[in-house]
Amino acid sequence: MGHAARPTSAGGAGQNAPVQPYVEFDRAAWRALRDATPLLLSQGDLDRLAGLGDRIDLAEVEDIYLPLSRLIDLYVGAVRGLHSSTSAFLRDGTRQTPFVIGIGGSVAVGKSTTSRLLRQLISSWPRTPSVDLITTDGFLLPNAELERRGLLHRKGFPDSYDRSALFNFVRRVKSGAEEVAAPVYSHLTYDIVPGEHIRVRRPDVLIIEGLNVLQPSPYLRGTARRPGSVMALSDLFDFSIYVHARASHIRRWYIERFLRLRETAFADPGSYFHRYALLEDAEARATAERLWSQINEPNLVENIRPTRDRARVVLIKGPDHAVSQVRLRRI
Repeated sequence: MGHAARPTSAGGAGQNAPVQPYVEFDRAAWRALRDATPLLLSQGDLDRLAGLGDRIDLAEVEDIYLPLSRLIDLYVGAVRGLHSSTSAFLRDGTRQTPFVIGIGGSVAVGKSTTSRLLRQLISSWPRTPSVDLITTDGFLLPNAELERRGLLHRKGFPDSYDRSALFNFVRRVKSGAEEVAAPVYSHLTYDIVPGEHIRVRRPDVLIIEGLNVLQPSPYLRGTARRPGSVMALSDLFDFSIYVHARASHIRRWYIERFLRLRETAFADPGSYFHRYALLEDAEARATAERLWSQINEPNLVENIRPTRDRARVVLIKGPDHAVSQVRLRRI
């Protein structure tokens, strides 16, 4: 039996039915769009790509991420065609600029694994062999500056980033600059690494991954006043993805990851969180629950989740961390 896409919400039948912004696919319907595209990843590749706590297998890649990479390839072709036509119309002879993808979602939802998988898959397509990945962590303000501003407890909230630097970085990439540098963030020291940078040199595709990449302009939201400054980071994206799950599921994944980190990253004496490695199970769980309820959940509810419907594609995960539905925005 075939599977058909359906709108996200019922709107009635007939000519007067409202057009819904998203088309929703269950997993079987989305898998059917793969169109016999070969999978070029092995289980070993997945093991190297998966983030801590992410449960993903080849079936998930074949069903969800391979069709998504194919869709992105179609968008790349369309954007390049539009650029060529516009350049011919203007007679300016400008070169193609990188195709930029934004990937957002909560902490612990699996957006880092999504980003790494897509980087690998997109780079297998003939017209996009060069794919770079940048996380917005590098644009967090240094801890000393966060402390000075009284924001260290709000790390990951929009105001904890150097948003101007992040916007200008992507703007320069999108403008075709030969080389653009991004700061480096260390999850071991929980801080910016002084003097270290990642160099981006005109890739075919640039993936920008982070909690708040789909935020509207703060000037549009009334948090500041600067006449004419209404562009948002997402205005520079050619494609955008939001990784979604129920807050109760993400909470559980966050706590499970925190407990595992005691035996891995936290165990390193140089880790900012080394003090957590010595906690007993009950105390560690209570600490993780407190961090979730006081920091990560408020950020999700106030800042991250409201950006979901700004994405071109929404990947909806079930309690087992697997993607169960895909929403594609059509308007």
